[in-house]
Amino acid sequence: MSDTLMKALAFDNQVRVFVITATDTIEEARRRHDTWHTATAALGRTLVATALLSANLKGEDTLSVEVKGNGPIGSIHADGSPNGYIRGFVGNPHLALELNEAGKLDVSGAVGLPGTLSVRKHIHGGEPFSGQVALISGELGEDFTYYMAVSEQTPSAIGLSVLINPDESVKAAGGFMIQMLPDATEETIVAVENQLASLGRFSDLIDLGLTPEELLSKLVGEDNYKILAQNDIQFNCHCSHEYYGEQLTRIQAEDLTAMIEEDHGAEIICHYCNEKYHYSEEELVAILASKA
Repeated sequence: MSDTLMKALAFDNQVRVFVITATDTIEEARRRHDTWHTATAALGRTLVATALLSANLKGEDTLSVEVKGNGPIGSIHADGSPNGYIRGFVGNPHLALELNEAGKLDVSGAVGLPGTLSVRKHIHGGEPFSGQVALISGELGEDFTYYMAVSEQTPSAIGLSVLINPDESVKAAGGFMIQMLPDATEETIVAVENQLASLGRFSDLIDLGLTPEELLSKLVGEDNYKILAQNDIQFNCHCSHEYYGEQLTRIQAEDLTAMIEEDHGAEIICHYCNEKYHYSEEELVAILASKA
């Protein structure tokens, strides 16, 4: 079953719900960046949140997220688009902290407080929108929930889950976002709160193999929702040999000359996906000539 993000309305159109399964996607991020378990959990939660927030975008809009605390992981970056493509990286991928007091992966300790969560929306053909809030826990689910309430004035409940196998691979990953629409009644709000209180760990439900629709039922109750759309989710980076070749044309001529004379070529590594691109001496000479 491919990773999926499902959108639905529930409680007679009073609640908007997004559910995502992302185990393969987060495993791909882990493999590309060789992250250790605490870094995998932090990056994975951020990527899941980015996919959830990107589900509200349209067309060619994109979204960028930065989590910047004072912890040992450094900053976390992620990009998302409405077609389900997400990508991201962390400052320190080789981070493996001891479990926290609750016996769980210490994402809060990795991120560190104080810090900020920044979201920038790149609206195609329009002005970009930026929002930033202080981190309130570093666990990230609570932080993204706080961002939605403060920066976008949308009361939401966001859950982000990543389970790691003993061999460091991703066992289960996914999440949800529940948003109260303006006509939501107090009765509906209480009903949603009760459903969430009885949910347990979301990643455990994903690990059991529940489909997105079955996860929806767990979140809002059976036969209590109307599915609007669903998209495949995948780790996808739009970098390419041509893209970085274009970036090389912007380098000063003397720097290109140094690459040619000293290194006889160049290697560029994409931060977002860790893909390596090699440029031969001949390619650099051609780029230098094009600048003349």
